[in-house]
Amino acid sequence: MKAKQINKALDEAVPLRHPAVLHEAMRYSMIPGGKYFLSILCNASCELVGGSESVAMSLACAIEMLSVMGMIQDDLPCLDNDDFRRGKPSNHKVFGEATTLLACQALFCLAIEQIAMIKAKNVSPDRILRAIVEITSAFGSQGLAAGQIMDMTSEGKEVSLSELDFIHRYKAGKSVEASIVIGVIIGGGNEEEIGRMRNFGKCVGMAYQLWNDIVDVIGSPDTREKTGRDMLRDKATYPKFLGIDGSKKQAKELIAEAKQELAYFDPTRAAPLDHLINFIVSFDNIN
Repeated sequence: MKAKQINKALDEAVPLRHPAVLHEAMRYSMIPGGKYFLSILCNASCELVGGSESVAMSLACAIEMLSVMGMIQDDLPCLDNDDFRRGKPSNHKVFGEATTLLACQALFCLAIEQIAMIKAKNVSPDRILRAIVEITSAFGSQGLAAGQIMDMTSEGKEVSLSELDFIHRYKAGKSVEASIVIGVIIGGGNEEEIGRMRNFGKCVGMAYQLWNDIVDVIGSPDTREKTGRDMLRDKATYPKFLGIDGSKKQAKELIAEAKQELAYFDPTRAAPLDHLINFIVSFDNIN
Protein backbone atom coordinates (compact mmCIF):
# COMPACT_ATOMS: atom_id res chain seq x y z
CA MET A 1 0.00 0.00 0.00
CA LYS A 2 2.74 2.49 0.97
CA ALA A 3 4.65 1.73 -2.22
CA LYS A 4 1.58 2.61 -4.31
CA GLN A 5 1.11 5.86 -2.38
CA ILE A 6 4.76 6.79 -2.84
CA ASN A 7 4.56 5.99 -6.54
CA LYS A 8 1.52 8.27 -6.91
CA ALA A 9 3.21 11.06 -4.94
CA LEU A 10 6.36 10.80 -7.07
CA ASP A 11 4.29 10.94 -10.24
CA GLU A 12 2.91 14.28 -9.03
CA ALA A 13 6.26 15.55 -7.70
CA VAL A 14 8.13 14.90 -10.97
CA PRO A 15 5.67 15.82 -13.72
CA LEU A 16 6.50 15.67 -17.41
CA ARG A 17 7.27 19.25 -18.37
CA HIS A 18 9.63 21.13 -20.67
CA PRO A 19 12.36 20.12 -21.45
CA ALA A 20 10.69 16.74 -21.87
CA VAL A 21 13.81 14.60 -22.27
CA LEU A 22 15.23 15.79 -18.93
CA HIS A 23 12.04 15.00 -17.03
CA GLU A 24 11.61 11.70 -18.85
CA ALA A 25 15.10 10.71 -17.68
CA MET A 26 14.30 11.81 -14.10
CA ARG A 27 11.14 9.71 -14.09
CA TYR A 28 12.47 6.69 -15.98
CA SER A 29 14.39 5.06 -13.13
CA MET A 30 11.85 6.07 -10.50
CA ILE A 31 8.26 5.78 -11.81
CA PRO A 32 7.16 3.07 -11.50
CA GLY A 33 9.93 2.33 -9.06
CA GLY A 34 11.18 -0.66 -7.14
CA LYS A 35 10.45 -1.64 -3.57
CA TYR A 36 11.01 1.92 -2.28
CA PHE A 37 13.17 0.59 0.55
CA LEU A 38 14.63 3.90 1.78
CA SER A 39 11.50 5.94 1.25
CA ILE A 40 9.31 3.47 3.16
CA LEU A 41 11.82 3.41 6.03
CA CYS A 42 11.74 7.21 6.08
CA ASN A 43 7.96 7.29 5.99
CA ALA A 44 7.61 4.73 8.79
CA SER A 45 10.18 6.52 10.98
CA CYS A 46 8.32 9.81 10.65
CA GLU A 47 5.05 8.16 11.63
CA LEU A 48 6.80 6.30 14.48
CA VAL A 49 7.18 9.56 16.44
CA GLY A 50 3.81 11.00 15.47
CA GLY A 51 4.60 12.75 12.21
CA SER A 52 1.73 13.34 9.82
CA GLU A 53 1.21 11.22 6.73
CA SER A 54 1.49 14.23 4.40
CA VAL A 55 4.86 15.23 5.88
CA ALA A 56 6.05 11.64 5.76
CA MET A 57 5.12 11.41 2.09
CA SER A 58 7.10 14.55 1.22
CA LEU A 59 10.13 12.99 2.90
CA ALA A 60 9.55 9.67 1.15
CA CYS A 61 9.56 11.41 -2.24
CA ALA A 62 12.73 13.31 -1.41
CA ILE A 63 14.64 10.24 -0.29
CA GLU A 64 13.49 8.26 -3.32
CA MET A 65 14.82 10.98 -5.63
CA LEU A 66 18.21 10.85 -3.90
CA SER A 67 18.26 7.06 -3.88
CA VAL A 68 17.51 6.90 -7.61
CA MET A 69 20.14 9.56 -8.27
CA GLY A 70 22.72 7.36 -6.54
CA MET A 71 21.65 4.25 -8.45
CA ILE A 72 21.72 5.77 -11.91
CA GLN A 73 25.12 7.34 -11.22
CA ASP A 74 26.36 3.95 -10.00
CA ASP A 75 25.38 2.35 -13.33
CA LEU A 76 27.39 4.80 -15.44
CA PRO A 77 30.32 3.40 -17.47
CA CYS A 78 32.81 5.43 -15.41
CA LEU A 79 31.60 3.71 -12.21
CA ASP A 80 30.05 0.22 -12.14
CA ASN A 81 29.19 0.17 -15.86
CA ASP A 82 25.89 -1.70 -15.55
CA ASP A 83 23.64 -1.93 -18.60
CA PHE A 84 20.57 -2.98 -16.63
CA ARG A 85 18.80 -1.90 -13.44
CA ARG A 86 15.66 -3.50 -12.03
CA GLY A 87 15.29 -5.66 -15.11
CA LYS A 88 15.37 -2.86 -17.70
CA PRO A 89 18.11 -0.88 -19.48
CA SER A 90 19.99 1.55 -17.25
CA ASN A 91 19.22 5.24 -17.51
CA HIS A 92 22.31 6.10 -19.55
CA LYS A 93 21.59 3.29 -22.03
CA VAL A 94 18.26 4.95 -22.83
CA PHE A 95 19.03 8.66 -22.57
CA GLY A 96 22.81 8.88 -22.93
CA GLU A 97 25.40 9.79 -20.31
CA ALA A 98 25.05 13.57 -20.58
CA THR A 99 21.28 13.57 -20.03
CA THR A 100 21.65 11.07 -17.20
CA LEU A 101 24.15 13.30 -15.40
CA LEU A 102 21.86 16.30 -15.73
CA ALA A 103 18.90 14.22 -14.51
CA CYS A 104 20.93 13.32 -11.42
CA GLN A 105 21.66 16.98 -10.75
CA ALA A 106 17.99 17.86 -11.16
CA LEU A 107 16.83 15.03 -8.88
CA PHE A 108 19.20 16.14 -6.13
CA CYS A 109 17.97 19.73 -6.26
CA LEU A 110 14.32 18.68 -6.40
CA ALA A 111 14.79 16.39 -3.38
CA ILE A 112 16.15 19.23 -1.26
CA GLU A 113 13.29 21.43 -2.47
CA GLN A 114 10.80 18.76 -1.35
CA ILE A 115 12.14 18.91 2.21
CA ALA A 116 12.66 22.69 2.31
CA MET A 117 9.08 23.34 1.20
CA ILE A 118 7.45 21.21 3.92
CA LYS A 119 4.72 23.25 5.56
CA ALA A 120 3.21 21.77 8.71
CA LYS A 121 2.23 23.25 12.05
CA ASN A 122 4.59 21.08 14.09
CA VAL A 123 7.62 21.26 11.81
CA SER A 124 9.95 24.14 12.66
CA PRO A 125 12.48 25.68 10.24
CA ASP A 126 15.24 24.37 12.53
CA ARG A 127 14.07 20.80 12.02
CA ILE A 128 13.84 21.28 8.28
CA LEU A 129 17.39 22.67 8.16
CA ARG A 130 18.66 19.82 10.34
CA ALA A 131 17.04 17.26 8.04
CA ILE A 132 18.60 18.86 4.96
CA VAL A 133 22.07 18.81 6.56
CA GLU A 134 21.57 15.17 7.56
CA ILE A 135 20.55 13.98 4.12
CA THR A 136 23.08 16.00 2.11
CA SER A 137 25.85 14.66 4.35
CA ALA A 138 24.70 11.10 3.64
CA PHE A 139 25.08 11.57 -0.11
CA GLY A 140 28.18 13.80 -0.07
CA SER A 141 31.84 13.44 0.82
CA GLN A 142 30.93 11.94 4.19
CA GLY A 143 28.53 9.45 2.66
CA LEU A 144 27.75 7.95 -0.74
CA ALA A 145 30.51 9.80 -2.63
CA ALA A 146 33.17 8.65 -0.16
CA GLY A 147 31.98 5.05 -0.22
CA GLN A 148 31.68 5.05 -4.00
CA ILE A 149 35.21 6.25 -4.62
CA MET A 150 36.66 3.80 -2.09
CA ASP A 151 34.69 0.99 -3.72
CA MET A 152 35.87 2.01 -7.16
CA THR A 153 39.55 2.26 -6.23
CA SER A 154 39.57 -1.02 -4.29
CA GLU A 155 38.46 -3.25 -7.18
CA GLY A 156 41.00 -5.98 -7.81
CA LYS A 157 42.95 -5.08 -4.65
CA GLU A 158 43.27 -6.70 -1.26
CA VAL A 159 41.28 -4.72 1.30
CA SER A 160 40.92 -5.28 5.02
CA LEU A 161 37.64 -5.98 6.77
CA SER A 162 37.72 -2.48 8.30
CA GLU A 163 38.12 -0.99 4.81
CA LEU A 164 35.18 -3.06 3.56
CA ASP A 165 33.14 -1.84 6.53
CA PHE A 166 33.97 1.74 5.52
CA ILE A 167 32.92 1.17 1.91
CA HIS A 168 29.55 -0.31 2.82
CA ARG A 169 28.94 2.04 5.74
CA TYR A 170 29.40 5.08 3.52
CA LYS A 171 28.23 3.85 0.13
CA ALA A 172 24.94 2.38 1.39
CA GLY A 173 24.69 2.45 5.19
CA LYS A 174 24.74 6.23 5.56
CA SER A 175 21.76 6.66 3.25
CA VAL A 176 19.76 4.09 5.24
CA GLU A 177 20.67 5.81 8.51
CA ALA A 178 19.85 9.28 7.19
CA SER A 179 16.53 8.16 5.68
CA ILE A 180 15.43 6.98 9.11
CA VAL A 181 16.89 9.91 11.07
CA ILE A 182 15.30 12.64 8.92
CA GLY A 183 11.95 10.91 9.37
CA VAL A 184 12.34 11.13 13.15
CA ILE A 185 13.60 14.73 13.00
CA ILE A 186 10.74 16.00 10.84
CA GLY A 187 8.23 13.81 12.69
CA GLY A 188 9.01 15.65 15.94
CA GLY A 189 11.25 13.14 17.70
CA ASN A 190 13.31 14.17 20.72
CA GLU A 191 17.07 13.71 21.05
CA GLU A 192 16.83 10.28 22.66
CA GLU A 193 14.47 9.08 19.94
CA ILE A 194 16.77 10.46 17.25
CA GLY A 195 19.77 8.74 18.87
CA ARG A 196 18.03 5.39 19.16
CA MET A 197 16.81 5.48 15.58
CA ARG A 198 20.24 6.53 14.34
CA ASN A 199 21.69 3.35 15.83
CA PHE A 200 18.70 1.43 14.45
CA GLY A 201 19.52 2.81 11.01
CA LYS A 202 23.22 1.93 11.28
CA CYS A 203 22.36 -1.66 12.18
CA VAL A 204 19.73 -2.04 9.46
CA GLY A 205 22.01 -0.48 6.83
CA MET A 206 24.88 -2.85 7.52
CA ALA A 207 22.58 -5.88 7.83
CA TYR A 208 21.04 -5.01 4.48
CA GLN A 209 24.47 -4.83 2.85
CA LEU A 210 25.42 -8.21 4.33
CA TRP A 211 22.18 -9.63 2.92
CA ASN A 212 22.91 -8.12 -0.50
CA ASP A 213 26.40 -9.62 -0.52
CA ILE A 214 25.00 -13.05 0.34
CA VAL A 215 22.30 -12.85 -2.34
CA ASP A 216 24.92 -11.85 -4.92
CA VAL A 217 26.66 -15.17 -4.24
CA ILE A 218 23.79 -17.63 -3.81
CA GLY A 219 20.83 -15.84 -5.38
CA SER A 220 17.26 -15.36 -4.22
CA PRO A 221 13.87 -16.15 -5.77
CA ASP A 222 12.96 -12.47 -5.35
CA THR A 223 16.02 -10.84 -6.89
CA ARG A 224 15.77 -9.28 -10.32
CA GLU A 225 19.50 -8.91 -10.78
CA LYS A 226 22.04 -11.49 -11.90
CA THR A 227 24.13 -13.14 -9.22
CA GLY A 228 27.91 -13.09 -9.17
CA ARG A 229 28.29 -9.47 -10.30
CA ASP A 230 30.61 -8.61 -7.42
CA MET A 231 32.77 -11.69 -8.01
CA LEU A 232 33.15 -10.80 -11.70
CA ARG A 233 34.47 -7.38 -10.70
CA ASP A 234 36.70 -8.94 -8.02
CA LYS A 235 35.08 -6.78 -5.37
CA ALA A 236 35.57 -7.27 -1.65
CA THR A 237 32.44 -8.69 -0.05
CA TYR A 238 31.46 -9.96 3.39
CA PRO A 239 31.17 -13.61 2.26
CA LYS A 240 34.82 -13.38 1.16
CA PHE A 241 35.85 -12.45 4.70
CA LEU A 242 33.23 -14.16 6.84
CA GLY A 243 31.80 -16.90 4.64
CA ILE A 244 28.07 -17.29 3.97
CA ASP A 245 27.21 -18.60 7.44
CA GLY A 246 29.35 -15.96 9.16
CA SER A 247 27.74 -13.21 7.11
CA LYS A 248 24.25 -14.47 7.96
CA LYS A 249 25.17 -14.63 11.65
CA GLN A 250 26.44 -11.04 11.69
CA ALA A 251 23.38 -9.77 9.83
CA LYS A 252 21.06 -11.46 12.31
CA GLU A 253 22.99 -9.97 15.24
CA LEU A 254 22.64 -6.50 13.72
CA ILE A 255 18.90 -6.96 13.23
CA ALA A 256 18.58 -8.12 16.84
CA GLU A 257 20.34 -4.92 17.98
CA ALA A 258 18.06 -2.83 15.77
CA LYS A 259 15.01 -4.48 17.33
CA GLN A 260 16.30 -3.60 20.80
CA GLU A 261 16.29 0.07 19.84
CA LEU A 262 12.82 -0.24 18.35
CA ALA A 263 11.50 -1.79 21.58
CA TYR A 264 11.78 1.65 23.22
CA PHE A 265 8.87 2.95 21.12
CA ASP A 266 5.13 2.37 21.15
CA PRO A 267 4.64 -1.20 19.81
CA THR A 268 1.76 -0.23 17.53
CA ARG A 269 3.71 2.56 15.86
CA ALA A 270 6.87 0.46 15.74
CA ALA A 271 5.16 -2.56 14.15
CA PRO A 272 5.54 -1.38 10.50
CA LEU A 273 9.31 -0.92 10.95
CA ASP A 274 9.62 -4.27 12.70
CA HIS A 275 7.81 -6.05 9.86
CA LEU A 276 9.78 -4.10 7.28
CA ILE A 277 13.23 -5.08 8.55
CA ASN A 278 12.07 -8.70 8.83
CA PHE A 279 11.12 -8.52 5.16
CA ILE A 280 14.20 -6.63 3.99
CA VAL A 281 16.75 -8.94 5.62
CA SER A 282 15.06 -12.31 5.30
CA PHE A 283 17.06 -15.50 5.07
CA ASP A 284 14.03 -17.76 4.99
CA ASN A 285 13.74 -17.73 1.20
CA ILE A 286 17.42 -18.17 0.31
CA ASN A 287 19.56 -21.28 0.66
